[in-house]
Amino acid sequence: MTKSEIITQISTNTGIDKDVVSITLESYFDTIKETLVKGEGVFVRGFGSFVNKKRATKKARNLSTNTTVMVEEHYIPCFKAAKEFTDEVKKSVKS
Repeated sequence: MTKSEIITQISTNTGIDKDVVSITLESYFDTIKETLVKGEGVFVRGFGSFVNKKRATKKARNLSTNTTVMVEEHYIPCFKAAKEFTDEVKKSVKS
């Protein structure tokens, strides 16, 4: 599902104009990004958590020059689904 499909679905379900839904959704994403950039987490009960995950310093290979490079310690954004959300998906999605 794409962002535009989400906007259409929310607009259909709520009767709110698509432009208003679009602005609200963009603001939601911007708020999450800004919060993670500050080093804080976003916790949505029943859905999950957006947090920064620490990656340790490690050796890596530059394949084009065949040399070893050091990748410094850094943080990456990560989403961890809430247990009830994970359980709901496990029940409904069949492999």
